[in-house]
Amino acid sequence: MSALDSLTSGIENTVNGVFNPIAEKLAGFVFGEVTLFGMAFPWIVAWLVVAGAVFTLWFGFIQLKGIRLAVDLVRGKYSKSDDPGEVSHFQALTAAVSGTVGLGNIAGVAVAVTIGGPGATFWMILCGFLGMATKFVECTLGVKYREVHEDGTVSGGPMHYLRKGLADRGMAGVGKVLAVAASIALLFFGLFGGNLFQANQSFSQLKSVTGGDVGLLGSSSGALIFGILLAGLTGLVLLGGIRSITKVTVRLVPLMAGTYILACLVVILVNVSAVPAAVATIVGGAFSPEGVSGGVIGALIVGFKRAAFSNEAGTGSAPIAHSAVKTRHPVTEGLVALLEPFIDTVIVCTMTALTIVIASTPTWDTARSNAAESGASPEGVTITSDAFATVMPWFPYILTVAVLLFAFSTIITWGYYGLKAWTYLFGRSRASELTYKATYTAFVALGSLLSLTSLIDMADAVLFLLAVINITGLYLLAPVVKKELSSFLTLVRSGKLAPNADAGPAETDKKDVPARAD
Repeated sequence: MSALDSLTSGIENTVNGVFNPIAEKLAGFVFGEVTLFGMAFPWIVAWLVVAGAVFTLWFGFIQLKGIRLAVDLVRGKYSKSDDPGEVSHFQALTAAVSGTVGLGNIAGVAVAVTIGGPGATFWMILCGFLGMATKFVECTLGVKYREVHEDGTVSGGPMHYLRKGLADRGMAGVGKVLAVAASIALLFFGLFGGNLFQANQSFSQLKSVTGGDVGLLGSSSGALIFGILLAGLTGLVLLGGIRSITKVTVRLVPLMAGTYILACLVVILVNVSAVPAAVATIVGGAFSPEGVSGGVIGALIVGFKRAAFSNEAGTGSAPIAHSAVKTRHPVTEGLVALLEPFIDTVIVCTMTALTIVIASTPTWDTARSNAAESGASPEGVTITSDAFATVMPWFPYILTVAVLLFAFSTIITWGYYGLKAWTYLFGRSRASELTYKATYTAFVALGSLLSLTSLIDMADAVLFLLAVINITGLYLLAPVVKKELSSFLTLVRSGKLAPNADAGPAETDKKDVPARAD
């Protein structure tokens, strides 16, 4: 064992020894289970799903009514070059999507259809649909209560709308406390879940396809070199702020999502005759699963759990990116944001599930049997990779590229989220921001060497604990969102805010449209 291996092993053991008891207690509370119809499931999942259902009804199925307008907004039809903010609707959407589309779409979905059966896919889609309403509410509030600074930069997110919004409702003290708690939670998850974990997992995947422990990256020095390179790229992007981040995500997100979906389509088209049977299996399995542990309720719970953990609707993270948008109407970005769970869960997760079900590999069959008999948790990435390999034997290499792209986009997006939480707590001075960026990039480098399991588990619990705080605020501030929606729709329907039919995502900053008529 090298000196570097001994050092990292010692750090791992020390940190895990200190934080394991804390992580276990916090995770035990946040992911604590309640029983429904004889099936146990985490109460936090019910909290997220119920919020989505309430907001869906409260706003009259805004996911259906607003999706066409959302697409128009992404295309820049209602944008104006002098609108306050930093980035276009399209750029804000790609930045937020880059923070959610990742390993959960590749490995998490495989776990869902293994433990919950193919029917879990149906409930995953339903949960994603409900999450669209929650994203609409929280991202509208993110823009409504954002702060536009003198230099034109923007700060937004739950720490701002909880403080300002609740102050407007006569709960200023409560709002301040919740805002600080939200900032701490976002910062903690950003350093460990959105940063260190992503770097660690991307290195693990790259190491596995380059020979493992005896390969090019098998040594600790190889891990360190990878970490330093990834940290350098991250630092360069973070130094440019949200505009630099969106320049990366506006190209990276369509590329990585498009490549992944194309690979799914290849498998599906090669097995096109099996598509009707696969769809029937998914729909039928949602209501009358056979051989699936937990039956209908089991499939429902697993599907809801994976979708809630994948799209992060209600956790308050996405409003930070969406708050930077150029707009004078907060609800416009709420409408754009509802596309995020649609892309992440309804499209990408569904494509993964359909690919696995159609391929129906021996690996998946064995994993399902093991899960049913012993409750063993399957290796999700392996199941997904093997499904693609039935048509493309070289797919593990493509999957490695996808994992690296997903991980990098998540790292830089959470770097921005963490920065906004940091500056809320410690101020916006140049020294403060540089201190954060240096710390964040150092954690990227460490991620290839350290897994720090206890801190990552703790970060997951902290993020979903934030959902309790955030959604409580969303319930209290939902009337504000309703007023904003009504005001904007009145302007659109009256023709006072006419669309520019020629505008597109890349032209948002160049073309003017009629200004708001107040």
